[in-house]
Amino acid sequence: MAEVKLFYHKDGIVRLSRSLDFLKSNPIGNFLWIDLNDVDEEVENELEDFLKIYIQEEEEMIEIEMSSRYIETNDTLVVNSNFLLSNFETDPVSFILKNNILVTVRSQELISFHETVKKISANPRNYPTGAHVLVALLETRVEFDADMIENMTQKITQLSNTLTLQEADEELLSEIKNLQEKTMMLRENIIDKQRTVSSMLRSEFIPAELQPKLTIIIKDINSLVEHIKFSFDRLDYLQDTFLGYVNIEQNKIIKIFTIFNVIFLPPTLVASIYGMNFTNMPEYEWVLGYPFSIALMVLPVVGLLIFFKKKKWL
Repeated sequence: MAEVKLFYHKDGIVRLSRSLDFLKSNPIGNFLWIDLNDVDEEVENELEDFLKIYIQEEEEMIEIEMSSRYIETNDTLVVNSNFLLSNFETDPVSFILKNNILVTVRSQELISFHETVKKISANPRNYPTGAHVLVALLETRVEFDADMIENMTQKITQLSNTLTLQEADEELLSEIKNLQEKTMMLRENIIDKQRTVSSMLRSEFIPAELQPKLTIIIKDINSLVEHIKFSFDRLDYLQDTFLGYVNIEQNKIIKIFTIFNVIFLPPTLVASIYGMNFTNMPEYEWVLGYPFSIALMVLPVVGLLIFFKKKKWL
């Protein structure tokens, strides 16, 4: 749903407006944060003309080069970052900081934005500038990334507990592959935040009082990176275990076929010999020839079965 939100200070409270006309008719210094959610190009152009900023197209926002994702000019800081949704789709978000006003551009409903609004409403004095809101948004996003990683860890643990020789099938391998892809997306998302926050630590646009918060965010991100690496290792281990179970199952099948071939080799040999149509075969005229040939076929089979049992091959 297309929506414009303008957060501004008044009487010690952060208030909300949804009209760009209200922005034009009030002192610009009162405004803290302008949030554009899936708005029309006309609204973006109107805001660009008024604030003298440039709102990037979505193709520019998703560029992977750091020079496109983090830009500093004389009076503007631009940060582009991908935010993961609960279904692991990504929504590129652009942060534009100019004259202590933060402009955010997105196309999806993001729970981290809603939680940040709650934080601002609860403690408006802690958010005097748009830079404070920017840091709060990134801080909240990292917290949600941590929750997603924790949920992923729980799924991996559940999968590990259900992985047995009897359960090793294609569906299980597909689930492992799916978790690996999601873990990779989480890692890319976290690394993206790590690069962004590292650059912000060196930025003159960020007040000195926010440096400790950014440092804590970096430490949290580093711990999440290590946690994701551990999840990768666990998934690799599960995949190796799965393949090991598959090899065991295949070896059992090959072993059964091999034993059957060995067991039925003597009867086949005896039947082949006495199936020959030569004239001078003394057993043809022997009264006990038939039971004798049957015994020659049965006794080796019984003997081999007993031998395999003693060797525990059966």
